[in-house]
Amino acid sequence: MHFFRRLRILLPRSILRGCGLLVVFGLGLFLWMAWSRSALEAPSPTLLLVDRQGLFLAQTGSREAYGYWPLEQVPPRVAAAILAVEDQRFHEHWGIDPRSVGRAVWERLSGSGRSGASTLAMQVARMQSPGARTLPRKGLEATTALMMTLRHGREAVLRHYLRLVPFGNQSHGIAHAARWYLDKPMEDLSWAEIAFLTGIPQAPGRMNPFTEEGRARAIARGHKILARLHDAGSLSAQEFALAEQQIESIFVPDRPARPPQALHAILRLEAMLKATPPPHPRVVTSLDLAVQTRLELIARQFLAGWRSQGAEQLAVIVQDRETREVLAYLGSADYTLARGGAIDFARVERSPGSALKPFIYALALEQGTISANTVLADLPETQWGIENADHAFLGPLLPRQALATSRNLPVVAVLRRVGVERTYDFFRMLGLHDGKASASRYGLVLAVGALSTTLDRLVRAYGALADDGRLVEPLWWRGQQTEPPRRVLSAATARQVALFLSDPMARLPTFPRLMANREGLTIAVKTGTSQGFRDAWAVGWTGRALVGVWTGRVKGNTMQSLTGAQSAAALAQSILLDLHQRQPNLNDFPPPEGYQPVELCAQTGLRSLGNCAQTLTEWFPDGHLPEEDHIFQRVRIDLRNGLLAGPWTPLVFTGERVFAAFPPEHAAWGESQALPLPPSALSMLNAPGTVVRHLGRGTGPAKAILRVVAPVNGLRMMRNPETPPEANVINLRAAVSAGIDQVTWLVDGTPWQTTKAQTAVLWPLQPGEHRFEVVTPDGGQRSAPIRIWVE
Repeated sequence: MHFFRRLRILLPRSILRGCGLLVVFGLGLFLWMAWSRSALEAPSPTLLLVDRQGLFLAQTGSREAYGYWPLEQVPPRVAAAILAVEDQRFHEHWGIDPRSVGRAVWERLSGSGRSGASTLAMQVARMQSPGARTLPRKGLEATTALMMTLRHGREAVLRHYLRLVPFGNQSHGIAHAARWYLDKPMEDLSWAEIAFLTGIPQAPGRMNPFTEEGRARAIARGHKILARLHDAGSLSAQEFALAEQQIESIFVPDRPARPPQALHAILRLEAMLKATPPPHPRVVTSLDLAVQTRLELIARQFLAGWRSQGAEQLAVIVQDRETREVLAYLGSADYTLARGGAIDFARVERSPGSALKPFIYALALEQGTISANTVLADLPETQWGIENADHAFLGPLLPRQALATSRNLPVVAVLRRVGVERTYDFFRMLGLHDGKASASRYGLVLAVGALSTTLDRLVRAYGALADDGRLVEPLWWRGQQTEPPRRVLSAATARQVALFLSDPMARLPTFPRLMANREGLTIAVKTGTSQGFRDAWAVGWTGRALVGVWTGRVKGNTMQSLTGAQSAAALAQSILLDLHQRQPNLNDFPPPEGYQPVELCAQTGLRSLGNCAQTLTEWFPDGHLPEEDHIFQRVRIDLRNGLLAGPWTPLVFTGERVFAAFPPEHAAWGESQALPLPPSALSMLNAPGTVVRHLGRGTGPAKAILRVVAPVNGLRMMRNPETPPEANVINLRAAVSAGIDQVTWLVDGTPWQTTKAQTAVLWPLQPGEHRFEVVTPDGGQRSAPIRIWVE
């Protein structure tokens, strides 16, 4: 008191008052800092990604810290072990333990020890705001701990401690450590495992469970913790004995590493999960690491065989057909490969070639524009400036054959019927493009690969064909929230298209019959090859799996005649065969419900009566049968002259032959295929009298056919400046009667080339107006001229 009196005499009252205010201000600032730090804060929980079997894939977040998983409740056994080690009087104090503080001060002054005085709450304060271990800092942590406990309660502080506490190897929090070291949920830990983990935060560097020495130290520390728990009555004698035995045999697997064969899938998952956080930090993905590993091995083997033809990279997606879960995802052959290995080619836009054709047929069937027995012409006169890839023609085809053989001319005809705008909108609904460009930009070449897309978009769209017309978002992890399935096609339409694409016989003669059906496994498959062999595609599926494959060059330049059928389809088939080795095949492609099978004549689409040589089975709704075939006719003829046999024709000269009464648009093709019209006159041989009777067409010889059927009269074409000169050509074809073996083509009145009558020739495009005619070599017969314009 005497000191303060003298101080008041020596110092002015204003200075003393100012000092008091400073003390009050400093104390208030100190308390404000403690209060602001008393909020329970933690980094966002990082994610632990595992495959569908629980095998490690990756951790997301900072490369220096993982975990921080929130706890809904603390299991009593975990709480008992932590408090026995870290804060035995946790339930008796409010963040500061006076006994521990007094003991620590006495031990430091007397030099008898260095026990700590930090409570759990003080440790939480330090972990949230780390800094130097100074006395003022200790005071701030203690005050923060007090406020934290008063503000949130003891249980919340305990949960937060168990979320933040480091367990070494970048792991934070008991829940993450239980998964990281023992691959168990925290709730399932035994007493031995709890004791093993609880000791690690005391010295995470020395007790590293991934090393033999660190694991031994953690086990030794665990024995002490078990003894303390037993002394405190938390463990019975029987539980203590069992835990002592179990802790010696604790197994910690080697530290997991990201599987290199799944890096693109992991990066894709990380990006998706960042945008849509999952409900739990341990994310069980749809990926199957065993399938992914096997897939990479098979893909690399195939790519090695394609490299001689210029292929540099590939991408593959494998989905469960029913659930649409992504089982495997290969963005490139090897992430570390110098030639674009880090690029995810499953998401790179490329031309799909013919891979979009099934959707055009599906839309036409859905709208009733065509039916399963609609006859589509693969003939020269149907070109419209677009060629078949093989520059050949198969004649009249049904949709099953036209799609399975991937003919260009029939699909263009279907596209013209449906409409480019409507088809373009349908493609957008399927997610094949974003709709930024207009449909007019593509025109009819929309049918043959002008619209770029990506492999993942393509596989998603094919999922609608494989799943009865339902468009479903692919699933990447358990519990993923997606848009509900959307019906884009009827189940009947989707099943019809699947039957088209799974029929091995319908692929003839363009593709090998067993290309995708080897070893009895039925596969629906569609391939695509972009212009100039820049990209090769295939999408195939069974009742169990859906596989999409792309291969090509990194910069999109051309390969050496490598097609989707030769490359991507073979890889898709191999993957599907490998998947089915472990499980029996199912009835993968059922017909539409309420449909019945009908045998059709392949060239007419009419119900077969046994007269046509080529038939196929198609499905139709009950009560809607096609008409009986009247094109192919079995007729009794006089074998001596080929005319209709009369009642007077001797049986020895009578026989039956099949003729084809094709409509005018297919008549020339029928004749070129040795399918003549039926005779219309009676044979008068052996008939009484000499009068010749006619039935409709007369008995004279048929008028010779000599007609230019390709190109179409009035056609206007534009040359593509990017197309090599040898590919800038147009197909010339004529319809010629039997008996004419050769013809000469006249171009602008000048003989250009003499060829076999039924052989198509390629004329190099030249700008300007041009006239085409065909004549017999002797000049005796001449076709009508047709004109085209080339720009």
